[in-house]
Amino acid sequence: MGSQPPASRAALEPLATLDPAALAGVPASSPLTVRAAALSAHLLYLGTGGGKLLLFSLQDPSNPEFLRLLPSVATLPVSAIAPLPSVARLLVLADGLLLLADPLLSRPVRRLGSLRDVAAVAARRASADPGSPSCSIAVSVGKKLLRVDLTLQDGDELDVQTREIAAVEGVKALAWVDDSVFVATPTGYSLFSSTAGQGVDIFTLPESSGRPRVRPLSGGDEVMLLVDNVGVVVDRFGQPVGSSLVFNTTPDCIAEVYPYVIVAGDSKVDVYRRNGAHLQTIPVARTGQGVLIVASDDDGIGTELVVIATAYKVFCYRKVSAVEQIKASLRRKNYKEAISLLEEFETDGEISKDMISFVHAQLGFLLFFDLRFEDAVNHFLLSETMKPSEIFPFIMRDPNRWSDLVPRKRYWGLHPPPKPLEEVIDDGLVTVQQVLFLKKAGVDTVVDEDFLSNPPSRADLLELAIRNIIRALDLVDDMEKLASSQNSCVVDELESLLDDSGHLRTLAFLYGSKGMCSKALAIWHILARNYSAGLWKDKSENGSCGTSVDKRSKEIAAIEAAKILKTSSDEDLVLEHLGWVADIDQELAIAVLTSDMRENQLSPEKVVAAVDTEKVVIHQRYLQWLIEDQGCDDPHYHTSYALSLAKSVIEAVHMESKYRGKGDSEIDSDAQFIYLLREKLQLFLQASDLYDPEDVLDVIAESELWLEKAILYRKMGQENIVLQILALKLEDSEAAEQYCAEIGRDDAYIQLLGLYLDPQNGKEPMFTAAVRLLHNHGESLDPMQVLERLSPDMPLQLASDTILRMLRARVHHHRQGQIVHNLSRATNLDARLTRLEERSRHVQLTDESICDSCRARLGTKLFVMYPDDSVVCYRCYRNQQGDSTSGRSRSLRKDVIFKQSWLVSR
Repeated sequence: MGSQPPASRAALEPLATLDPAALAGVPASSPLTVRAAALSAHLLYLGTGGGKLLLFSLQDPSNPEFLRLLPSVATLPVSAIAPLPSVARLLVLADGLLLLADPLLSRPVRRLGSLRDVAAVAARRASADPGSPSCSIAVSVGKKLLRVDLTLQDGDELDVQTREIAAVEGVKALAWVDDSVFVATPTGYSLFSSTAGQGVDIFTLPESSGRPRVRPLSGGDEVMLLVDNVGVVVDRFGQPVGSSLVFNTTPDCIAEVYPYVIVAGDSKVDVYRRNGAHLQTIPVARTGQGVLIVASDDDGIGTELVVIATAYKVFCYRKVSAVEQIKASLRRKNYKEAISLLEEFETDGEISKDMISFVHAQLGFLLFFDLRFEDAVNHFLLSETMKPSEIFPFIMRDPNRWSDLVPRKRYWGLHPPPKPLEEVIDDGLVTVQQVLFLKKAGVDTVVDEDFLSNPPSRADLLELAIRNIIRALDLVDDMEKLASSQNSCVVDELESLLDDSGHLRTLAFLYGSKGMCSKALAIWHILARNYSAGLWKDKSENGSCGTSVDKRSKEIAAIEAAKILKTSSDEDLVLEHLGWVADIDQELAIAVLTSDMRENQLSPEKVVAAVDTEKVVIHQRYLQWLIEDQGCDDPHYHTSYALSLAKSVIEAVHMESKYRGKGDSEIDSDAQFIYLLREKLQLFLQASDLYDPEDVLDVIAESELWLEKAILYRKMGQENIVLQILALKLEDSEAAEQYCAEIGRDDAYIQLLGLYLDPQNGKEPMFTAAVRLLHNHGESLDPMQVLERLSPDMPLQLASDTILRMLRARVHHHRQGQIVHNLSRATNLDARLTRLEERSRHVQLTDESICDSCRARLGTKLFVMYPDDSVVCYRCYRNQQGDSTSGRSRSLRKDVIFKQSWLVSR
């Protein structure tokens, strides 16, 4: 093997070199020429031009072990080897014959059927059932494309089934993925269904193109079709996916070690990424004839080993891990390449999230010692595992009070131990001077040319480093999270530091977590008044106190202050800060006043006095909460709430009438608001009995709020006025009749009828409403009073039917009452007669008759008989008198006694 020139990136690294003839003990007089190679797990198979099979163990890839040599058939050259692990066989193509051997080459090879002149063979990839003891292979024989199914049976025997898929001529290469068999011919590529046999052309090849080749990729998901030096990648349906790979030379052999594609040809092996990027070239010095062979495990994914074979030598290579490739780039200080590798491996999922953070931290330290402070801090911030305390050694000399917090991470040992910033800069400037000297001497260096052409001064570097370190440690979110949670911070030590540095939010959170509510609220008040969202310094110090404050900043300050006020029972403190919170957000102020998180509720008297009279919503919502949620029964607050609602309704109605020229959408919105506001007032006026209705009436006296007036007059017992409002002002006949029903007197209906027929004030009589009233309730009214109320002007046809029905109902009720009266008298008479008969009936006693209570013989004693026919002696009767219990212990008060003879016979 020739010497390999230094490469910018090594994706494969050499492990071992094999001399197959020497390891197998073959004499020099009969040399072995390698014609085929295959890898399966840790086993390496080689096929020779003399028909021999060699087996090597790569359990230890750096020290291959020869296991066995097995001759095939006569001296036929081996052109292809395909391991079939599912049926424990090795498929060998030798001079057009298909042979089968066991995986360890412990038994002689056998022919597979009687097939001859086999041009190409391919085992099926991506089987539906990987654990099944069977496999299928596609075989090209003459003009036929055959399917051969192999099934492993008991006794290590194989069941072989062969059937034709299609007729294809001139096949040069095959690949079988899922149900699709890819066929390469000199004229182009085709795809056939292994079950239906139907075929389609993928594309044709020009006449001048080289030998077609087909190679499955990515464990059987994709296939590469070779067109000269271009690899076209298609899916299992023959559709192009991704981008094509353009190789430097026309490949003689192709292998894959994900995510790399390895091609051999023209005395070298090239390594490409799947995106087409060329990574590495491995020159190979060939001796003798034959093509250069490269082989890997057919799975492609998870494979680490690659075998490169010439006619007489075999070279073992291993994929370099992602971490080792990045580490090699960092050793050369090729930071751009390292970052590019990191991004590639992160995209391909070849590197863990923790390792990504580790590499960013390692990059940061290397860049820091190269005096590229801004880039270094950028990588520090990208690392999720690096702790801010790792920056401490650059700021303070060891030992110090923070030394124990610094983690002792070794990283990869590519940078010196952290030391104070001044020493880092001094050592870095010395290195720059050395590099400049070497550059003048013609020695190449790895230092950035831009940095060398304009090296900064020590003061500039120090300022840049401090600014970026502050940026790395300025974790405002983390500081605020710590300050707002349970912590062991000492306020006295941090108070001045946070104030001077402008981190007032953090200081406010710290005050709040320590129960210093007054100081915390004072800071939030200042922030709401003088601070913007991104700058925590007092603007007045910079002469810009007139700058407008960001609205979102005010809201944040008010929200944080409200969190404190909701839990505080200090009335003076809450009311002191309630005003500015209400100025920003009235909903927050309402939440503060109505919070149930405080131990002792605020004094309603002080709250009502402190709330600004112009903030009507806060005043109403607080009184509503006080009355409905807290059950307050103070008439003063009930009256205040009713008066406030009434004034709001009157003002809303006035404003709505003042701006009637607005658009339809605005009118609908205003009407909805007024409706909801009036509904709230009406519900409260009906539900509460504690407010003063006269005070509310004084407010709405001049308004058109007739329903509200009706509710208030009803509370005052003014029935006549209520009926006038309902019947005449609102013209709500149903509500008026319902109110009469609630009064429960017939004269109310007569009064309502009078209002309908004589409304006065020049209003026309409401005959329709009067007829409706008589229709609904006329049967229960006194006809004489109704006739007295009827107006001479009322049309006869409107009331005649109703009056006639009313009179008939009156007569009917009278006669029905007479019938009920007479029936009741008859029933009473029958009951009296039955009782008389029951009390005067005769009872016959014999000498054997006994008392049902004491069981003594009655003889000639006085006795008593109960309705249930029980007989007791007079003595027992006297003892039980007042108990209402018969001689048979039956309660005459609770248990009903019924006899057929007691029924009324009429």
